[in-house]
Amino acid sequence: MHAVCSLLSFLSISLFVAVSPARADSPARAEVPLDIEDILTDKGKIKLDTSMSYSNLERSGLSIGEPTVIQTGPTSFITLPASIVGERTTNSDSLVGTLGLRYGLTGNAEIYIRSSYVSYGQRSTEANGTKNSARQSRWVNAWGGINYRFKDDDKTPAILGLAEIALFEKPIEKRSSFKSAMFGVTTYKAIDPMVLSLTTAYQFSRERKDKEIKYKPGNFVLINPSVAFTVNDRITLTTGMQWVSRAADRIDGQDLGMRRTSTNLILGVGYGVSKGNTLNFTLQSNTSGRGGADLRFSWLYTL
Repeated sequence: MHAVCSLLSFLSISLFVAVSPARADSPARAEVPLDIEDILTDKGKIKLDTSMSYSNLERSGLSIGEPTVIQTGPTSFITLPASIVGERTTNSDSLVGTLGLRYGLTGNAEIYIRSSYVSYGQRSTEANGTKNSARQSRWVNAWGGINYRFKDDDKTPAILGLAEIALFEKPIEKRSSFKSAMFGVTTYKAIDPMVLSLTTAYQFSRERKDKEIKYKPGNFVLINPSVAFTVNDRITLTTGMQWVSRAADRIDGQDLGMRRTSTNLILGVGYGVSKGNTLNFTLQSNTSGRGGADLRFSWLYTL
């Protein structure tokens, strides 16, 4: 199994969710525009890609150092390591702002960069009744990558690929560079007025030193089937599910907890304000455990 995961870290795939209308002349779209003129930035053009994500999570019982994972996009996440281990009840709120730029290299490829800033607050009650609270704010990461179109949507589904690497990450105090990477592919088929898509992702992280400890975030695999429905020329509704299998984080060579799997329900609305100007709202709720809920607003604008 370890050998398979190692191979996947170099060859596997990260897919972005296609959730927009089947008609190329329609301005409506969701997380990733489906018509080829929008899913990739036109050659020489620049797109502003921004989002604001809110996450709420509550846990109770024995904590064994499980991190808080916040999703900021279809295949992008930030990880906040646990700071308290023991018997307690915790409630946390996180707000993450992400700013990205995309540039069209050719008709089939674009490069991009994005960075995220997090404001994170946690309240906890220990088993003995002691109450604690903590809040932190900081730039948490920056990623760079490339999207590439391998095949159009014709008689067989379209195929698109993605590869990205962490330019820097700051999970605790010290920054590290080029320690995490993600690779991927997406496939979709437009059957007017619906779009069927499948997203899968694999993220690989190497060990890094932080706060006098050796820390390694857990690798994870993500699978996300989705269905989008075009309501009219401006609005697209989407629904899907997301399954994630994440290995335990490691500190000084020791696992923090165990490998975990989770299943989330995803609901979204895309609104095309005008050509090249799209707003998206996504609600993601954990259905298989105590994973809490995420609410995400994103804006894609062609400069």
